Amino acid sequence: VQLQASGGGLVQPGGSLRLSCAASGFTLDYYAIGWFRQAPGKEREGVSCISRSDSKTYYSDSVKGRFTISRDNAKNTVYLQMNNLKLEDTAVYYCVAYFTGSFRSCTVVDDDYDYWGQGTQVTVSS
Repeated sequence: VQLQASGGGLVQPGGSLRLSCAASGFTLDYYAIGWFRQAPGKEREGVSCISRSDSKTYYSDSVKGRFTISRDNAKNTVYLQMNNLKLEDTAVYYCVAYFTGSFRSCTVVDDDYDYWGQGTQVTVSS
C-alpha cells in the first residue's frame, strides 16, 4: 500500500505546478484524500482535501482561490493544481488518504488519515 507524490520542483513566484498522487496496492474509490504541507521550522498544515465523490472539497485560507484539488478514480490518482505560487508556498507536500463510508466529507485533521505519501518538495523562489 503506497501513495506516491510527484510533480514538485522549483518555480518562480506567480508560476504553477501540478502535483500528482498515485495510489498503489489499494483503490482510492473508498478514500477521502488530502494534501498537507510542511515548511522548515513550521507546523504541518492541511491545505486541501476532497471527498470520495468530489462533492466536497476544502481549501485552507492560505491557498483558497489558487489551488485546485481533483481526483481521477479511474487512474487511481489525485491532483493538486497550484497556481499563482507564492514564496510562502515553499514546503514538502504530502498526499494522504483515509478510508471512509462517507461520499460527501473530508477533513484536514492529520490524525484522521491512514496513509501518507513520501512527500514532494515545492520551492518557490525568484
